Amino acid sequence: MSENKERIVDIDVGKEMRESFLEYSYSVIYSRALPDARDGLKPVQRRIIYQMGEMGLRPDRGHVKSARVTGEVMGKLHPHGDGAIYDALVRMSQPFTLRIPLIDGHGNFGSLDDGPAAARYTEARLAPAALLLNESLDEDTVDFEPNYDAQLTEPSVLPAAFPNLLVNGASGIAVGMATNMAPHNLKEVIAALVHLISNPNASTAELMEHIPGPDLPTGAVALVAESLREAYETGRGSFRMRARVSVESVGPRRTGLVVTELPYLVGPERVIDRIRDAVSAKKLEGIHNVVDLTDRDNGLRLVIELKTGFNPDSVMEALYRLTPLEEAFNVNNVALVNGRPQQLSLKQLLEVYLLHRLEVVRRRSESRLSRRRSRLHLLEGLQVAVLNIDEVIEVIRTSDTAELARTRLMQVFDLSELQADHILELRLRRLTRFSVIELETEADQLRKEISELQSLLESESLMKTTIRRELEEVSEKYGSPRRTQLIDSAGMVVSKKPVVVQELIDEPTFVCVTPTGKLYRTSNLPVDRQTLDARIIETTTRSDLALITSDGVAHSVHVADLPSISAAVTPDLPEPESLIGTKSSRVVGVIPWRSNMTFAIGTSGGVVKRFTGPLPEKQEVPVISLKEFDEVIGVCESTDGGEIAFVSSTGNLLIFNADTVRPQGLPASGMAGMNISEGRAIYFGNAIDDGVLVTAANSAMALGGTDAGSAKVTRLVAYPRKGRAAMGIRAHRFLKGEDQLYFATIAKSPARLFDLDEKRIQGPQTDDRRDGSGTPISTYLGGAL
Repeated sequence: MSENKERIVDIDVGKEMRESFLEYSYSVIYSRALPDARDGLKPVQRRIIYQMGEMGLRPDRGHVKSARVTGEVMGKLHPHGDGAIYDALVRMSQPFTLRIPLIDGHGNFGSLDDGPAAARYTEARLAPAALLLNESLDEDTVDFEPNYDAQLTEPSVLPAAFPNLLVNGASGIAVGMATNMAPHNLKEVIAALVHLISNPNASTAELMEHIPGPDLPTGAVALVAESLREAYETGRGSFRMRARVSVESVGPRRTGLVVTELPYLVGPERVIDRIRDAVSAKKLEGIHNVVDLTDRDNGLRLVIELKTGFNPDSVMEALYRLTPLEEAFNVNNVALVNGRPQQLSLKQLLEVYLLHRLEVVRRRSESRLSRRRSRLHLLEGLQVAVLNIDEVIEVIRTSDTAELARTRLMQVFDLSELQADHILELRLRRLTRFSVIELETEADQLRKEISELQSLLESESLMKTTIRRELEEVSEKYGSPRRTQLIDSAGMVVSKKPVVVQELIDEPTFVCVTPTGKLYRTSNLPVDRQTLDARIIETTTRSDLALITSDGVAHSVHVADLPSISAAVTPDLPEPESLIGTKSSRVVGVIPWRSNMTFAIGTSGGVVKRFTGPLPEKQEVPVISLKEFDEVIGVCESTDGGEIAFVSSTGNLLIFNADTVRPQGLPASGMAGMNISEGRAIYFGNAIDDGVLVTAANSAMALGGTDAGSAKVTRLVAYPRKGRAAMGIRAHRFLKGEDQLYFATIAKSPARLFDLDEKRIQGPQTDDRRDGSGTPISTYLGGAL
């Protein structure tokens, strides 16, 4: 039997996992997902444009099969699947994806709702703008590096004669980071670059005079506010996109909303599906029919027919809120700078590009200077040869070998080796074309160009002037008018297109939550807010509220949809559940949708969770993952220095520090808050300074409305604090026949009590006994329940 030659190597699994994950992360970040801040391209995009240039697929040549391009790129430069290469090629050809497409596609390259045809059915060539990216590659303007098998070389970055990253934007998801950059107008970006060249210390506000906002390929309207300025200053922010909608007559006695431009990357089929879903769920009224009349000749035309009697402006506002006719674009300007991912402001993006162009112009000038010097050197040798043509021929004829002829020419006419070789390689028939005057004219021209290039290389201001002139030429040739209309937070038009301003007005308002949880809004509050029996949320009419339901879902409700009444009247308000169309769950809390605060949420099973806003731009968002039979009982704002409390149906109270609950993501299921060994938690909320605990107990066997039981009011300072996940301490001792708390809350002192009709009722006196029994309600309500 042969010996076993197997060799086993012991490795540390943890170390191996860390190193492997780091290598994978590095590969994704640097080789796939993030663009370079200089040319705005990811590696696969750069390789496609470079290889198509090497294949000669210029705009004035014919198209070739996309499969051929994909195969060339995959075989020579990009060692990944052909699917990834073709997807990148398709994206660079889509006019609704890039502001200035880089690929001229022929065939079905897809739409916003459908994918492209296979690579074997489509054809491609470079678009005119792509030539600007490859410009001067043969003049040593950028470094070349080995390809994946070190048999060929590829550019590490393209010269990029226009600011592709800002103009076309970028998106990508790496490991632990992502990028999402909006497209902009070429003329505006170049105008900002020109301003920055002349004013290196320009502020973001000055640059925004030239770049007021994004310019999306699909046009539409962008609602720009302070968050966009923040995005330009820090590299992270957001703005909202809105479809362009007009009110038109679409038939006899029929009015419709006609959509001609949609937000970026939103397709008409997606809009139609969301409209039908909203109509089916009874969230959207007034829609008779939706017809898609989009075609190649007339472009996008989506007709939303309205029912008779409905106000088009109201339906339009509801459509913006419930469908993708209005969406948010979250800006995250992450790109590679010197091989490292960085989050870049608008000014930094412009500065990185200008530094790249300075380097390109410098290296291009050095290359041109070297070529002209070499040519001048050869011309000077030719001049000597032409003036002494007979002697040159005689020297060559009397030499036995080419090496000897070279040596004798160098000695007799004081030539360099390059000059002698050039003379020896000349064919005799070319001598007929040479004349002393022509050679001197060309030499003088070369000397002039050499002098200009030397001056250019010695002066950074001249290089900046050259960059400025070249950028202005690109702007003049490839620039186009702005497509996207910009509206600021005050409803004023930033760009030049006309717009109806009235629908964009955003006014301050107050949302009031009544003691029974009903909501209304008002623009006028009483001077003494303490007299108002409602919780107050200060917001605006274009903001959203989140109604948290017992099933752990946050439902978006537009403030403008709430009943608007005077604060001086007692409203007859709808139930909050009717605002979101739910019957299976009840509303347990109200929070602002876009708030950056941290909130705490508690369940009947004693689970607690903290999460930080704002909530995602969706109509419904789960905020906690609930276990079976568990439900949410409360939600509240939760600062790190505050306290939160649970009250159980068995009469226990638990107060603990909010700091002990770390904030989690929305999909998380929370952590143990109160140890519920019996019964269930019936209240969750903040422990208010100088507040009181109000509890009410009765028998679990009593029929509803027949046994009011006993009530108790105790100051919170009477109860000691415990740690998280404890059972708490007794807060209400049951009287004979009582076995549960059916109501509990923490309120400001003095507490004001209400019945279900929201009428003020008398409450018991404050009881300083923390575990005392309640006072029978019938003793101070005269038997009323």
